[in-house]
Amino acid sequence: MRSAEKSADDEVGRAFDLKLLRRLLPFLRPYRAWLALGLVLLLASSALELLMPYLAKVAIDGHIMRGDAHGTLVVAGLYGLVLAGVFLLSYAQGYLMMNVGQRVVYDVRRLLFAHVQSLDARFFDTHAVGQLMTRLIGDVEVLNEFVTSAVVSVFGDVVMLAGVSVAMLLLDPRLAGVVFLTAPVLVVATQVFRREIRSAYRQVRGKLSRINEFLQENLTGMSVVQLHRREDENRRRFARLDADHRDAHLDTVFCYSVYYPVVELIAASALAMTLWYGGGRIVAGAMSFGVLVAFIQYTQRFFNPIRDLSEKYNILQQSMAAAERIFGLLDEQATTTAPSVPERLGADKPAVEFDHVWFAYKGRDWVLKDLSFSIPAGKTVAVVGATGAGKSTLANLVLRLYDVQEGRVCVGGIDVRRLVPQELRRRVGYVQQDVFLFSGSVADNIRLGEDISDDKVRAAAAAVRAEGFIEALGGYGAEVRERGNALSTGQKQLIALARCLAFDPDLFILDEATSSVDTLTEALIQDAVATLARGRTSLVIAHRLATVVCADHIVVLHKGTVHEQGTHEQLLARGGLYRRLCELQFGLEELTRAAEGGR
Repeated sequence: MRSAEKSADDEVGRAFDLKLLRRLLPFLRPYRAWLALGLVLLLASSALELLMPYLAKVAIDGHIMRGDAHGTLVVAGLYGLVLAGVFLLSYAQGYLMMNVGQRVVYDVRRLLFAHVQSLDARFFDTHAVGQLMTRLIGDVEVLNEFVTSAVVSVFGDVVMLAGVSVAMLLLDPRLAGVVFLTAPVLVVATQVFRREIRSAYRQVRGKLSRINEFLQENLTGMSVVQLHRREDENRRRFARLDADHRDAHLDTVFCYSVYYPVVELIAASALAMTLWYGGGRIVAGAMSFGVLVAFIQYTQRFFNPIRDLSEKYNILQQSMAAAERIFGLLDEQATTTAPSVPERLGADKPAVEFDHVWFAYKGRDWVLKDLSFSIPAGKTVAVVGATGAGKSTLANLVLRLYDVQEGRVCVGGIDVRRLVPQELRRRVGYVQQDVFLFSGSVADNIRLGEDISDDKVRAAAAAVRAEGFIEALGGYGAEVRERGNALSTGQKQLIALARCLAFDPDLFILDEATSSVDTLTEALIQDAVATLARGRTSLVIAHRLATVVCADHIVVLHKGTVHEQGTHEQLLARGGLYRRLCELQFGLEELTRAAEGGR
């Protein structure tokens, strides 16, 4: 997956891809009137620019050479008005296109974010967060450059180049031919530049991808970095990555530093040839001085669009590559989609049934194998087993984050594949081992944007014994940092339990919530779990067996199958795997207490 990601990020793309351009049109269509106005403004500005050298010719030949001061003043005033018009039109066109570009970026990014939220867990298993961030931020921003600098401007540059060529041919075809002699050299230089700059940009994007990957990994794992004193090693590694990125950027600088002077040299050569040939014709009386002055100005304008087109060619290349990646993400489809004719859960507390379930995250590497058991409505069933037995997978299947390959998972007697996923999840309260909290207040993390009153938020927190530490934090308006980094694991668990209770679910799932907390916090969580499970259909997945002894029924998983099941007493009396797990765990806990008491 990593190599595929890098090759996608390194791609620059073709400058023109009609298929991608057609797919971009719907994003531009709402602003077609603005784009048309921008094109009109650009054409008007170009027309005025083409008029300026001609006005210089008229002023010289028609008035200056004849000593007509009044006429010269009139033409100079007209020239100033044209210059002001060019400025105003260019400003209006630039502002308009920037506005359109930002609106397109807004529309695309909003659509992308909504689409990413609709994708299922299997997609996120195979796509790195850094890659998705690049799509949502970097690639979308490239489209802004495409709209503001390429959509209309490329056409304007072509029109300007054609207009300058026509104007020179109309003024003096022979002198125009002298300027056009430099065109083949310019074409060759531009082709070499495009090839080299494309390779250089590919290297820049690849090196930037490596930096982003390194930063994301090491900033996320900063505690481990500092704990194992890897700061110096990380500085060396980052210095190498940063140097590679700098060198790649310097390659682009080198390309531009060579190309633009080459273009200037060609332009200067064309100007020199114009002066030589035009001056000779003036001496011979075959051409006026005003025509030569106009030609000098047209020659300068002849090379400007060529330079701009070379720059915009690179923007088009990057835009097509970005568009390809954006549409590739938009083409991703969730596998856990709503059925065409969905069924509805009843208002009663639903039962849960696993019916001969076979499931694998990848290929035929089965995590669950012909697994069958049920959770009666309103009862609590606990699932225990060694790490890797498939316990957490059960929660993923009930929530329909994944679909089974064989068998059925039923909620309320209905196969979850026949339910709308969002409706199903609205009926389920799920507390994970690794609780995710968002930046915001404590209350915001309990209600999660839903219309839940402050009284209900406080009641839920009080019911799960969370109000004590919340008040110590500063109340329900206290700030929660990113991922709840300032809170302990137990505090985050209690907020998650309060969140679950505030939503009042019919089905409650607890996934190893007490596996990494102290004994006191574990007792608080067990009381909260008992409060949540009361009267609800509950699936409790546990590693610490003290959490499950009061369950109505216990299922013991082993290598993806139901090894044994029954009540706590029945399983102890049976003397099987459950009893061995209890002896091992409770024996270790007693040994730990004895050791602590002897200190």
